Amino acid sequence: QLQASGGGLVQAGDSLRLSCAASGRSFSAYSRSNCVISWFRQAPGKEREFVAAISWSGDRTSYSDSVKGRFAISRHNSENAVALQMNSLKPEDTAVYYCAADVNPLFRAVQSSKKYTYWGQGTQVTVSS
Repeated sequence: QLQASGGGLVQAGDSLRLSCAASGRSFSAYSRSNCVISWFRQAPGKEREFVAAISWSGDRTSYSDSVKGRFAISRHNSENAVALQMNSLKPEDTAVYYCAADVNPLFRAVQSSKKYTYWGQGTQVTVSS
């Protein structure tokens, strides 16, 4: 089970930190060590789009061009959680943000939502101009 939190209403230029906590499921040691956790977002009337991804070890990351340099994804091993630090927010960042996870040892096609089996419930981020 993935639990996303941290959304809210902010003004353009502000920051927010989202968290995705994994709980309630026993993954094998192989699955845990080869898992990729990602963030996607979906704005009203638009398709779900990739935001950022991180390997479970934290040594590989990927970002969409629209957030590169403004957002940072990180892992917190002790908490089984992944954070998305969002800085310099823009109105076009407004969306429901979802975290997703699946086993992906080669970190392939992380930007495709079809690669993920497990999804959190979403958290709303609204950025006013």
